Amino acid sequence: MALAPSVPETVLDLAGFKDTVEGLLADFLDRKAPPADNSESPDLAAPLRHFLDAGGKRIRPILAFVGWHAAGATGDPSTVVRLAASLELFHVFALIHDDVMDSSALRRGRPTVHRALARARQRHDSGVSATAAARFGEGAAILIGDLAMVWSDELLLEGGTNPKQLAALWPVLHAMRSEIVLGQYLDLQATGHASPDVSRALRIGRYKTAKYTVERPLHLGATAAGADQHLLDRLSACALPLGEAFQLRDDLLGVFGDPAVTGKSTLEDLRDGKATVLTALALQTATPPQRRALTDLLGEPHLTDEQAVVARRTIAATGAPAQVEEMIAARYRTAMDALDDGRLPCAARRALRDIAEAVTRRTT
Repeated sequence: MALAPSVPETVLDLAGFKDTVEGLLADFLDRKAPPADNSESPDLAAPLRHFLDAGGKRIRPILAFVGWHAAGATGDPSTVVRLAASLELFHVFALIHDDVMDSSALRRGRPTVHRALARARQRHDSGVSATAAARFGEGAAILIGDLAMVWSDELLLEGGTNPKQLAALWPVLHAMRSEIVLGQYLDLQATGHASPDVSRALRIGRYKTAKYTVERPLHLGATAAGADQHLLDRLSACALPLGEAFQLRDDLLGVFGDPAVTGKSTLEDLRDGKATVLTALALQTATPPQRRALTDLLGEPHLTDEQAVVARRTIAATGAPAQVEEMIAARYRTAMDALDDGRLPCAARRALRDIAEAVTRRTT
């Protein structure tokens, strides 16, 4: 008796979708450049093009694509492409503003937008002081970020998106935007105040990363395909632990990562005294001398490289990094258990498993 031929498992082309989204973003920003014969108007899209050219994981667009497939991939495919590109442009806004708030020097291995604009100001006008140039850079970066947020809506609305889809998408978009602002506010409120409060750090991470980076993009893609609340809840069961694991890995990389790989300094989280699970656990388990050392070093705005080495050694000696690794592994298992739900399409489940593996073991 002949065996029936096996049917190959469908695999989502995540890399191809990422390229499509990047192409749409590039075309959109090229159209926003002033005409060649208009030398009076500055090209406000140029910093955004430069920012996007520096790379990035594009995890939010990819998760929107996976969410769309989880809900059956129904409707016009161009809608999810525009939605995904809109999410990435909104993320550019969030990162530019975040870098201003944190006074960050590097993003993706390049000077942050506010630093690059400050340097350009001094190059074009040698009479401008460093302080004035820095203030210009920060103000201009805020405006460029605002423009990215405005254009993210324009991108979504281009091309005649179905009014019924838009009506379903707006509440999820509004929720996502409110959540990221809340997360950023809580983060700002806690920065500089070293605390052993793990629950506070987890709450910040849930709003700043778990919901914004993983849950809402999945929800948005699924909503574009007409998902009901039951499916959104099933996606959340995977998304929230996975998003928390993503943030926990980020906490480790922010202190122990390789700047040549991450594109970010490993001094900033220590200098700012960021309220992370890593530092909260370190303070919880530290001996009295270790706690005194960490209290003195965390949040020290002029922290030197040598002092940072002491802070890292002290954090490592408390066993906190190993505890964070255990938390990442536990959340990864929880997310994988949620994916055992056979009602999700196989291609979407496989993509989520691959993404979970990548984000929990990443080095960037």
